[in-house]
Amino acid sequence: MKIRAHAESHVVELDDGSCWRIFPGDLASTLSWKPETDLHLEPSGDRMSSHVLVNGTDRSRVRVIAAGETWPDGEVKRALKGG
Repeated sequence: MKIRAHAESHVVELDDGSCWRIFPGDLASTLSWKPETDLHLEPSGDRMSSHVLVNGTDRSRVRVIAAGETWPDGEVKRALKGG
């Protein structure tokens, strides 16, 4: 899939019309994304995120949830602290 819109750093809309909220700790991995970046959506085994977006070029992975959902506060804080 290609990127349709990535105006907000924490939300990406794909060309299939789906919108995804990017995990705060993974935002740096999205800085190199361009509209032609090929992304693959995969289910996640992570308890915080439902899916991961995988960059087809460098195989980097970012955790995502549907744009309408919210991250569980305690889990996000723990993950960002490395715990």
